[in-house]
Amino acid sequence: MRIVTLEDHFETALYGAQMPPNELRRRWYRDRSKHLGHDIEAELKDIGASRIAAMDAAGIDLQILSLTTPGAQGFEGDFAIQVATDANDRMQAAVKAWPGRFAAFAALPTAEPAAAVRELERTVNQLGFRGAMINSHTRGSFLDDQKYWPILACAERLDVPIYLHPSQPHPLMMESYFAGFEDLARPAWGFMVDASTHFLRLLFSGAFDAFPRLRIILGHLGEGLPFAMDRLLDHTGYVAQWRGMKRTPAKCLRENLVVTTSGNFSVPALVCTLLMLGADNVMFSIDWPYESNKVGVEFLKRLPVSADDLEKIAFGNATRILRL
Repeated sequence: MRIVTLEDHFETALYGAQMPPNELRRRWYRDRSKHLGHDIEAELKDIGASRIAAMDAAGIDLQILSLTTPGAQGFEGDFAIQVATDANDRMQAAVKAWPGRFAAFAALPTAEPAAAVRELERTVNQLGFRGAMINSHTRGSFLDDQKYWPILACAERLDVPIYLHPSQPHPLMMESYFAGFEDLARPAWGFMVDASTHFLRLLFSGAFDAFPRLRIILGHLGEGLPFAMDRLLDHTGYVAQWRGMKRTPAKCLRENLVVTTSGNFSVPALVCTLLMLGADNVMFSIDWPYESNKVGVEFLKRLPVSADDLEKIAFGNATRILRL
C-alpha cells in the first residue's frame, strides 16, 4: 500500500539564523529528541539522504515538504519575501534531486499579500507545488482580514489547498492564558487552540461564501474540531444568520475542510473524526521530524477501518486533493 505524508517540515539556514531557539525551546528539542529517538534539530536541516532513509525505514513513499512554523509568517517586508522564496527554491531542488519522493507546499510571505499571491502562482504554475502552508497568524493578524483574501482567491483559482498550520498563539493569549505555562503553549495544547480558532474565524468571516471551492487542511485530526463539532453547530446556526452567511457552518466544515492525522496517533480520536467528517476528508500524515515516522505508520496500519477507507487515508485522498 502506498503511503503519502503531507505535514513534514524543514528549516533553512536563513530562517534558522533569525529564529534561534530560546532556553525553553532548547530544552524541548533535547527531551523531545530523546523521546523520539532522533535529533529533531539535525533532521529539520536535512531534506536529502537522512530524511529519505527515515522514510524508507517506515515505508513512506512520498513526503510533502513545508517550512517549519512560524515560517514566513514570522517576518514582514522584503525579508518575509526572501525567507519564503529561499525556502521554496530549496524545496524545489530537493524535489528534483529525489524524483518521486518529495513534493512541496509553498511558503508564502503573507505580510505582503500581493507578493504572496505572486509566489503562490510561481510555485504552483512553474514549480509544480501542491498548495501552500500558512503557519496561522501573521505577526498577530488572521486570514479573516480581507487584506489576505487575494491569497485565498488565488488558491481557489489554482485549485490548490491551503494547509493552515498552528503557530505559537497570539501574543495576548500568551500573556494571559499561557503566562507561566509556556511549555503548554505549543504542541501540547496551544497549537490546537490557535489553529482551530483561526479556522473558525475564517469560516464565520464568510470566506467560504466568497470562495466556495477553497479547501483548508488542518492537521492533528482537525485541531479538536471534530470532537466539538456537534456542540459548535448547535450554537452557531443563528450566529451564521446574524453574520449574513449564505452557506451553513455544517456545509463549510464538511465541504471546505479536510484534516490529517499529523502528530495525533489516537485510534479513538481518528474514529470520532471519521464519524464527523467521513473517510473522504481524512489524510495520513506524520509531522516529521517532531513525530516518529515509525509510530505514525504503525498507527495507520492498525486502524479499524475497511480496506477501501484505509487506502483513502493512506494515499487516495491526498492523491485526489493534491493531484499527485
